[in-house]
Amino acid sequence: MSDDILTDLTAAKTLDEATAELRRTNNKLMRLLEKSKASREEMVQAVYAAAKDAASSIVIPPVPAPKERRKGNAEAAVLMLADWQMGKTTPEYDSDIGAKRVRRYAEKVVKLIELHRQSRPVTEAHVFLLGDLLEGEEIFPGQTHRIDASLYVQLFSTAQLLAEVVRTIAASVPRVIVKGAIGNHGALGGPIRRSYHPETNADAMLYNIARLALKDEPRVEWEETLVAGERAWFATDDVLGKRWFLFHGDQVKSASFGIPWYGFNKRLLGWATSVSAFDYSASGHWHVPVRMNVNGITHWGAGSTESANTFAQEWLASGGQRPSQWLLFAGADGVTAEYCVYVD
Repeated sequence: MSDDILTDLTAAKTLDEATAELRRTNNKLMRLLEKSKASREEMVQAVYAAAKDAASSIVIPPVPAPKERRKGNAEAAVLMLADWQMGKTTPEYDSDIGAKRVRRYAEKVVKLIELHRQSRPVTEAHVFLLGDLLEGEEIFPGQTHRIDASLYVQLFSTAQLLAEVVRTIAASVPRVIVKGAIGNHGALGGPIRRSYHPETNADAMLYNIARLALKDEPRVEWEETLVAGERAWFATDDVLGKRWFLFHGDQVKSASFGIPWYGFNKRLLGWATSVSAFDYSASGHWHVPVRMNVNGITHWGAGSTESANTFAQEWLASGGQRPSQWLLFAGADGVTAEYCVYVD
């Protein structure tokens, strides 16, 4: 056999091998492509699974119940936790500063409960989770340059912090009730997040991680923030006979003269007739502590633990807001006292 024929046969064999390798590579790429179509859903499922595994591995000893010696009409403490934005970084704020401020709030709440208890018993605490406790990722363009932790780290570290706060309060009152509504920063996936399942929200995930961490604490009553097949955009709670309506606040999209408080009037009255009748309401989102009255409904808008918020400066022309969170006390006749608790 001539050298030319051998060369041709060798080339043919090499070509066959190359063709086969290309087919294998193509098949592999097609499998990867098919897999990538489900990657977003798989990511969400993986986060939920990791959350459940991590929460189940946390062992927290039960908190001993405090002894209530004061007699009289019982009251409840009402905590409004909103817009911690954990993971966000600015010249004056980051995750470490945020955690310190949250713990400072919890410490002040305990002191104010003891102060209030000098005149009447405080038998329970209602903890309202109003959303945006974490900063999230890809919520707006350029956000990757303004965070100091991944969504994964934000999720678990903030859940641990939230569980710590609830546990601190449980050491001060005999009964703790936790209710939550999701925020807009809990959305996943940036501009394409509308394609995610309505249930998917990082706020709801971190709430549930913290809830599972305290699942063996009998004095903590904590409903999972979940509406099957829908967004858990609102929650309701009864505080000693008065109904509360909880939501984040991003639902108020428009307002007269650029001031959102005008927009709340229409929303609150509409929800009170179409969703659920209520006496009081609470929200976050706008980072400015405010109280308003709308035809008999008293509404509290929560502050933020963040300082020098550029959002408030740009959209509300409100700069220099001190970081704060609300604490209220309520009896059978309604709210009896309110504190704007500064945490800086």
